[in-house]
Amino acid sequence: MRTIIQRVKSASVSIDNSIKSKIDIGLLILVGIEHEDTAEDVEWLAKKIVNLRIFSDEDKQMNLSLLDIQGEILVISQFTLHAKTKKGNRPSYIKAAPPSIAIPLYNSFLTALNNYTRQPIGSGEFGADMQVELINDGPVTISIDSKARE
Repeated sequence: MRTIIQRVKSASVSIDNSIKSKIDIGLLILVGIEHEDTAEDVEWLAKKIVNLRIFSDEDKQMNLSLLDIQGEILVISQFTLHAKTKKGNRPSYIKAAPPSIAIPLYNSFLTALNNYTRQPIGSGEFGADMQVELINDGPVTISIDSKARE
């Protein structure tokens, strides 16, 4: 699983000009799922994300986690995170998992995040044409790939 994590002051996702989910201070997480991802990737990634110390403490140092500040989460499925651009100018998405694999893992990721935070997790709609708005705080943007954890 690949993620782009953005610390935000606020974020929202709209589908057909209607807001589906919105959050205030917290994390916007773009997640791409590949064929080889498993429940182990889901759990490792969810735990890693909620414990990342990327929020400022009273001394303006990034020492606090999402759990520490009781921040919110918005998760958006993003198969394009697995784009291969080595050959030609048209990206290939061959590593991205098909919906039959990706949807259950995406839903498990939402559940795992909810289990760690004990709060509702905002989300887009898997496979939908979505418009995402955010106010990036910092900016702080971090990429994590569950396959690069070793």
